Amino acid sequence: HSPGKEKAHIINSPRTKLLTLWTLIAPAPFADEISCQCQAPHEKLTITQACLGTPVDRPVRVYADGIFDLFHSGHARALMQAKTLFPNSYLLVGVCSDDLTHKFKGFTVMNETERYEALRHCRYVDEVIRDAPWTLTPEFLEKHKIDFVAHDDIPYSSAGSDDVYKHIKEAGMFVPTQRTEGISTSDIITRIVRDYDVYARRNLQRGYTAKELNVSFINEKKYRFQNQVDKMKEKVKNVEEKSKEFVNKVEEKSHDLIQKWEEKSREFIGNFLELFGPDGAWKQMFQERSGRMLQALSPRQSPTSSPTRGRSPSRSPSPPSPWVFNKASPPSSPKAASASISSMSEGDEDEK
Repeated sequence: HSPGKEKAHIINSPRTKLLTLWTLIAPAPFADEISCQCQAPHEKLTITQACLGTPVDRPVRVYADGIFDLFHSGHARALMQAKTLFPNSYLLVGVCSDDLTHKFKGFTVMNETERYEALRHCRYVDEVIRDAPWTLTPEFLEKHKIDFVAHDDIPYSSAGSDDVYKHIKEAGMFVPTQRTEGISTSDIITRIVRDYDVYARRNLQRGYTAKELNVSFINEKKYRFQNQVDKMKEKVKNVEEKSKEFVNKVEEKSHDLIQKWEEKSREFIGNFLELFGPDGAWKQMFQERSGRMLQALSPRQSPTSSPTRGRSPSRSPSPPSPWVFNKASPPSSPKAASASISSMSEGDEDEK
């Protein structure tokens, strides 16, 4: 149960307590199915007295009426205000019949039975009065023991009157409520009329026949063709979205592959430089092997301290042959080589 609703209904009358409890778990009752049997005399209250929560033996009976076609949040908000005007209130809601409404206001979307039932299931309503009068009479107010009438303060001109609530205001029984901007039955109907083709196509798609919708044969075919076109557009849109998702996935994978390729490339280049670079392992290995080869090919020099062989005293050492070249000091240039050859030839002539 709603604590706010129970708190607003803390009263001493056992019958009213029973009705209040009933509205919390079931639809609000109709006035013609129950009768107002207030045990205490129904004394007239002022707004000040009602705001103080008096009388203690009964709730303040507030009446709100209307057409309530296409029941919406604006209607519910107005009834909420009417219900919470006083600390201890009992809300009666009058709903006008189809005949009366069509005569003074116009055709409705919902019939009177549908409108009655919509009000019965509103949490703020304690009692629904069917076939309510267009203009409130003293007899009606007395019959239902109404203390105050709640409605918005805008003059309501109808049935040849500038304001059907004028006499209620003069009697001090009128309590104003605030309208909810941006929502009304007329606004909802305007939306439907403005977008008629959209809703006709919608209901055709949901299985309603052209006859039920009062749609001509040509318009029916047109609407069905438009529905097919819309389906194709939806399919194309889905394909585009899936294609975008696929492209995004490919781009992400390509980006990952490029990053991995760059990492592997840097790793390969680094390994190559370590092996074949200026200070790489390959150069060091080549130098080591070259040194070993040179060391293996070059003869070892005789030690300086080795003893010389004994020579025969009778034979004098022969002079060195001029044709023997010093391997350790080859001619530094072709000119030097030719000069040495010339000197050797001259020496031969002298000997002759």
